[in-house]
Amino acid sequence: MAEENVQEIKINQVHLSKKAWASLIAKWIFLAVMIVFTLYPVIYTVLGSLKTNAELTQGGGFFPEAWHFENYYKAFIQADFTKYTLNSLVVSVSVTLLAAVTTSFAGFVMARMDFVGKRVLLALYVSMMFVSLGSVTLYPIYELLRALKINKTMLALVIALTGGQATNVFLVMGFTKGIPKELDEAAIIDGCSIYGGYARIILPLSKPILAVVALFSFRNAWNDYITSLIMTISMPKLQTLTVAVVQLKYSVNAAAEWHIMLAGASIAIIPILIVYLFANKQFIAGLTAGAVKG
Repeated sequence: MAEENVQEIKINQVHLSKKAWASLIAKWIFLAVMIVFTLYPVIYTVLGSLKTNAELTQGGGFFPEAWHFENYYKAFIQADFTKYTLNSLVVSVSVTLLAAVTTSFAGFVMARMDFVGKRVLLALYVSMMFVSLGSVTLYPIYELLRALKINKTMLALVIALTGGQATNVFLVMGFTKGIPKELDEAAIIDGCSIYGGYARIILPLSKPILAVVALFSFRNAWNDYITSLIMTISMPKLQTLTVAVVQLKYSVNAAAEWHIMLAGASIAIIPILIVYLFANKQFIAGLTAGAVKG
């Protein structure tokens, strides 16, 4: 009987081992497919930016027949992408800073204070998270900024792209709720006001989640097209890189601009990668802490 039990255990272990290997192989295949689908457009864009326009439009091979690095020179000098890249950097950094400040304040107030209308305000924030108004709000926003006489400035674009930040406010609010209130009370006993406690305790502890908010805000501002197009339609000199890249195909030499468009698109990828490399650890820490505390 003992030998039969040992043999049965060995057979079960073999079956479990086969199931474990099959599961592991399936996971790796799934990850490999996802990586290919994610990276293929990026690789195609970079390689396409080094081809001639004829090679692109006539459906050449995956790799360039000759490596035309001068496409990047044409993008920066002839298409004036230096100016548009600078515009995008100014707008994206400004949106990131403004979003981090406003969401930090809003999340702290929602998490720590009670006031009349709080439930209604929270309900409105939730509705903005699940109801996408999209381009419907662009005209009212533009008219409001025009009434304030700032519609022809970069500030208008920054304000429009910052928006209400409903999702980010809830991220910060959830993170702040996970910070013990005893720390606030200890700060008040030591003579700090509630805002002093926020500045000295809550804000430093909120760095991980603010890094998440900053990365999301920078990415959204940098990649935005519709809002940037509407807000700069009467001020071409304020166009961002995303708008400038798309506008190339509407130029007089549209047929000769595809390689320059891909060069511009490749340029647009670089800042996002740099920001993610620097904020990678804080981003993962913020999401992990937010998930645990939430």
